[in-house]
Amino acid sequence: MEHLKNPYVGLEGYNCFGCAPHNPIGLHMEFYEDGDDVVAKWQPHDNVQGWLDTLHGGVQATLADEICGWVISRKFQTAGVTSRMEIRYLKPVRISAGEVTLRAHVVGQKRNFIEVEAVLFDGNGDECTKVVCSFFIFPQERAREQFHFCDCLTDAEAAEKEAATEK
Repeated sequence: MEHLKNPYVGLEGYNCFGCAPHNPIGLHMEFYEDGDDVVAKWQPHDNVQGWLDTLHGGVQATLADEICGWVISRKFQTAGVTSRMEIRYLKPVRISAGEVTLRAHVVGQKRNFIEVEAVLFDGNGDECTKVVCSFFIFPQERAREQFHFCDCLTDAEAAEKEAATEK
């Protein structure tokens, strides 16, 4: 798995609830590429519970929406917006089980609509939540001009790009 560099760190005003590392109430998610999948690991805490020792369903939806957005950024090198989200809660996610893992990948495309599937696994490795998000993606030029999209690269790709521009 290769770590994906967050291209927005340092951008003035960047404070994404899902992935901004300095948002004091954010999720601070980080992402990795593993073949066709984007992967995230995240540690739930008691302050995000619904029922006792159970990860709130809205937080699960947010985690899934965020990783699906990163699939769009990485695999299509553009920005998109969620137009639909279908969630199936299969079993409770126990906070006491520890770190959860999310895996997401593209499952379909029709013109500028992309379907991404995400699966959330609890700390025991059990499949707990399945999500399919539909995204409307923007042309790359518009994403860069209007949404401040930056290349979504692995750490190694970002280092290579930086080294090439220094020459």
